[in-house]
Amino acid sequence: MNSDDHMPEPDQDGRVADATSLNWVDRYAPQWSRPYLRLSRADRPAGTWLLLIPGWWGLGLAVAANPVGGSLNDLWIAIGFAIGAFLMRGAGCTWNDISDRKIDAQVARTKSRPLPSGQVTVTQASVWLVLQMLIAFGILLTFNNFTILLGVAALIPVIIYPFAKRFTWWPQVFLGVAFNWGALLAWTAHTGSLGWPPVLLYLSGIAWTLFYDTIYAHQDKEDDALIGVKSTARLFAGATPRYLFVFMALSVCLMALAAITALSGGPVTPLMLGILAAWAFGMHLFWQMRQLDIDNPEVCLKLFRSNRDTGLIAAAIIGIAAIL
Repeated sequence: MNSDDHMPEPDQDGRVADATSLNWVDRYAPQWSRPYLRLSRADRPAGTWLLLIPGWWGLGLAVAANPVGGSLNDLWIAIGFAIGAFLMRGAGCTWNDISDRKIDAQVARTKSRPLPSGQVTVTQASVWLVLQMLIAFGILLTFNNFTILLGVAALIPVIIYPFAKRFTWWPQVFLGVAFNWGALLAWTAHTGSLGWPPVLLYLSGIAWTLFYDTIYAHQDKEDDALIGVKSTARLFAGATPRYLFVFMALSVCLMALAAITALSGGPVTPLMLGILAAWAFGMHLFWQMRQLDIDNPEVCLKLFRSNRDTGLIAAAIIGIAAIL
């Protein structure tokens, strides 16, 4: 047996340290399934939302920009992306945990994860990874050929991301490249082609990821420094608020520019709603900055999770523009 397949006794009931006390996995999931669902971060759903939301942005903007409007197929795109986001976030987190299992064992917040705590073996995690990817690929095959090709290409940043913190101070860029791919995919799923609006929306999402994941990384900065793991939180240190302001401004401006590029020349109401979406998105980011305390891990985690609401605010307003 491979040494990585040896499983020490898991701690207590196996609950992961940063999972919410009311998460459905620890309360309702069958006991046998919990380690696998924890690998997929199903007990910490914020990341699934953050992967899904750019896709809903892209779909909403594509429908709003289409003079014909939407169709039943767009409803499937929205649902398919939701299922796919759950699966691919789960697969990405499983891959991340396989790659980082030795590092995670040295970090207080992550040592309770299924692999370092011994709830699953590397072999079991690898099988779970493949299963999630196969189901997600089945969903991807329901879209047009261009979207399928783009979806396959998305695997490249997903594979690279876990190793980025070993060679760059900017691993959050790699996360942003991977996490916001849905903006491109959803646009192409509706239109069959790419253009400047989804690219600008994608870049807006990357800047947003730099914002929220820098906040997230401040939870681990002390452990990261001890073991030599790089992050923008460590790079920016006390200057973090200034950098967050830049990322906020970039994200808001790029989102507004995406809306203007997509919706100019059509009815004025969707265009105004697109700009409003960027403004409301920015206001929520600004609220986060007002609450920020980079030396308080609980505040950092709370603000990171609040980005679900940040993204959904923009998605809802863009969605209204799409149905008008």
